[in-house]
Amino acid sequence: MGRVHSRAIRAGGGRVVGVAASTPERARAAAGPLGAERAFDDAASLIEDDEVDVVHVCTPNHLHAPLTLAALDAGRHVVCEKPLATDAAVAARMAAAADAAKSDGTRVASVPFVYRFHPMVREARAQVAAGAVGRVHLAHGGYLQDWLLRPDDDNWRVDPALGGPTRAFGDIGSHFCDLLEFVLGDRITAVSAQTTTTLPRRGPGEGAPVATEDLVVLQFRTAAGVIGTGVVSQVSAGRKNRLHLEVSGSEHTLAFDQEQPELLWKGGRDRNEVLMRAPEVLSPDAARLARVPAGHPQGYQECFDAFVADTAEAVATGTAPDGLPVFADGLRAARIADAVLASARSGGWEEVAR
Repeated sequence: MGRVHSRAIRAGGGRVVGVAASTPERARAAAGPLGAERAFDDAASLIEDDEVDVVHVCTPNHLHAPLTLAALDAGRHVVCEKPLATDAAVAARMAAAADAAKSDGTRVASVPFVYRFHPMVREARAQVAAGAVGRVHLAHGGYLQDWLLRPDDDNWRVDPALGGPTRAFGDIGSHFCDLLEFVLGDRITAVSAQTTTTLPRRGPGEGAPVATEDLVVLQFRTAAGVIGTGVVSQVSAGRKNRLHLEVSGSEHTLAFDQEQPELLWKGGRDRNEVLMRAPEVLSPDAARLARVPAGHPQGYQECFDAFVADTAEAVATGTAPDGLPVFADGLRAARIADAVLASARSGGWEEVAR
């Protein structure tokens, strides 16, 4: 993720002042590929350097809170990878610290829920808000990957000490729920979830025991009365990064698939159509994020570039552009994740903390 962050910084005209890693040697090795001007011996040295305006936290999840809190305390703006923290209580502390820092010195603290920055996601959001789909009654979709399909597929995220107690949901289910709430302009209030660990051991040889989930199936309801389902999996063969969302109302249905991000399907009783990312016919917010002409593919890196550019605008002006995901959104995702885990344990419905 450091490569994606650093490229987005440079695309927006920023400087990557420096990089810190788990050791000074790793920082020096990473500096060149990341386009960083310096390699710091440790994160504290980077955070304290007066040339640094914004700290990007791209570490394993258990380090998000201490590094972010240190950066905010030092007066830095912060971009922290998701999940914001490994549980909602810690995420709440981070969001509170960000709020306090903002009031003291207009600090910006954002979280890269970057799928919000696909123009066709913004188009779906604009159509829902304008009432083009009618009264929404159903939303469903999910996030499917296959990179942890086999017993020898392993990663630090599998270890709850590093990644937290939820893996599939915390890592990618958070994106699905954020996208759903962003498009609907509505909030999930309760969930009923099941989780499964399909591989009890992972890694070389006999492998190590696995304590985090490989997939999640959930039902949910929202404050406005929308009901729906979501499927989150890191063991779905052939699915590389399929984040998809379908929203149905009394007049139309909208469907977005991140693996075909240039398109938005719109269905009606009498006619179906596929909307293309053509800036001249999109809503203003969607057109703003169309960085290249219609027919020229635009994808994930452009989303990240737009997210970092909006963060930079918030830093420069003190006003966040509409739709910029901030620490309150990261806390929101952590609270939904806590409710999902609680439901999986209890076997019943769980309310999502406000």
